[in-house]
Amino acid sequence: MNEAFARVPDLLAQHVLLSAAALLLGLAISLPLAVWSARNEHVARVTLGFASLVQTIPALALLALFYPILLFFSRAIGGGIPALGFLPSLLALTLYALLPILRNAVTGLINLDRAVLEAADGVGMTARQKLWMVEAPLVAPVLMAGIRTAAVWTIGAATLSTTVGQPSLGDLIFTGLQTQNWTLVVAGCIASAGLALIVDALLGLVERGIRDRKRVQVYASLVALAVGIAVALLPVLPSGGKRVVIGAKTFSESFVLAHVIGDRLEAAGYHVTYREGLGSAVVFGAVKSGDIDVYVDYSGTVWTNYMHRTDVPSRQKIIDGVTKWTMQKHGVRTLGALGFENAYGFAMREDRAKQLGVKSIADLVPISNRLSFGTDLEFLERPEWKAVQKAYPLHFRSAQPYSPTFMYRAVASGKADVITAFTSDGRVAAQHLRILSDPRNAIPGYDAILLLAPDRANDKKFIAALKPMIGAIPVDVMRKANYMVDREANKKSPATAARWLEKQTGLTPTPR
Repeated sequence: MNEAFARVPDLLAQHVLLSAAALLLGLAISLPLAVWSARNEHVARVTLGFASLVQTIPALALLALFYPILLFFSRAIGGGIPALGFLPSLLALTLYALLPILRNAVTGLINLDRAVLEAADGVGMTARQKLWMVEAPLVAPVLMAGIRTAAVWTIGAATLSTTVGQPSLGDLIFTGLQTQNWTLVVAGCIASAGLALIVDALLGLVERGIRDRKRVQVYASLVALAVGIAVALLPVLPSGGKRVVIGAKTFSESFVLAHVIGDRLEAAGYHVTYREGLGSAVVFGAVKSGDIDVYVDYSGTVWTNYMHRTDVPSRQKIIDGVTKWTMQKHGVRTLGALGFENAYGFAMREDRAKQLGVKSIADLVPISNRLSFGTDLEFLERPEWKAVQKAYPLHFRSAQPYSPTFMYRAVASGKADVITAFTSDGRVAAQHLRILSDPRNAIPGYDAILLLAPDRANDKKFIAALKPMIGAIPVDVMRKANYMVDREANKKSPATAARWLEKQTGLTPTPR
């Protein structure tokens, strides 16, 4: 519980920074457009139509869409535009904030009393004077209702920015869902909901103050909101020292290893932050661009997904090939393998495999049309699946992607007959799963490897802190650490499992 809530201040600060920036940018765009739209019916159709169209796109899809767009523009100008983290999150959330502000402002301006406007013209007001002295005060209560809606939407949608590498309260929610740690989920939800309620309440006071012409109430509420934002942002202010960003994918092993890395770097004097819950393509792109400094990937993922290799040589040849390619192509240093492999393995419940007489993937071919297939969220779109289909003509009755935790629950409950298990996962043994052999070598080796961003590739202090991890983690110890996080009873946090792993492998860092 303490570990969960200890992370709230830093993530809340990032969440407030992103939400406030998106709302302010949304206001800066919406207000001029609203005035223009109220004066021109054709402009109104275009602007309101576009804002409405944006709202039909799921927030998660909108966030993901900005990654390839920004990547394209960055490449077009020779780099320099971050495709991950704050910028794509800011752009997506700003678009989401447009509609309620724009619609309320346009509606308010169009429906103003004509007699009042004619009176303003009659006393000789200019268009600018009429806007600031007559129209704006009359529209303000309606506009504030739209701003309140936009604020709540933005704060809620900001939790999804975790998926594109921007820290937020969504880190707690996504990590908790992946590890079934409901304390993390509750902490993230309470903090996010509480922030939205407080902001909405303060903006509501501003709205009522404007409506009732109580200037003191308006100013006091705005000051309270500004002070609250300033206090919330304190954890993200520069604190001195070297700051390191550690990436992690969407499953327990990645969370645990990220904390092992973090413990070692903190002991070496670095200030550490984590970006967890990143997809494979996103996290590799982040280390190439320097948005994250270090993370653990798998040799087979780099070999197939990024190098687009279809041959399957020995594990060591894959590691050597990956090491050479990452440095020559992207300046990313492969520091080495951690000592264990976490390969994809087709798995079935032991009793079900015995019943059907299945020992290898090849045995699935004649019966696959009667079986349901469960995978992690990425597998069906990965090259490995295409390679497996080429080697084994499988035609499952159904194929359903799950988050890793629910994938294992699916096979345990019988909802899935076959899953793409991870061979270092402690749940394989705990749930009595049989890993099917791969006689045609369709699936490459997946040694855990440590990747360093270009700016860290020759950082001697940084490398010295992490070098002891190379070759130090046996697969049986990794399985036990993973299972500490994944098991249903007596569940441990990734940070606690990381400290246990450090003790078992002699990786407990000594502060310098």
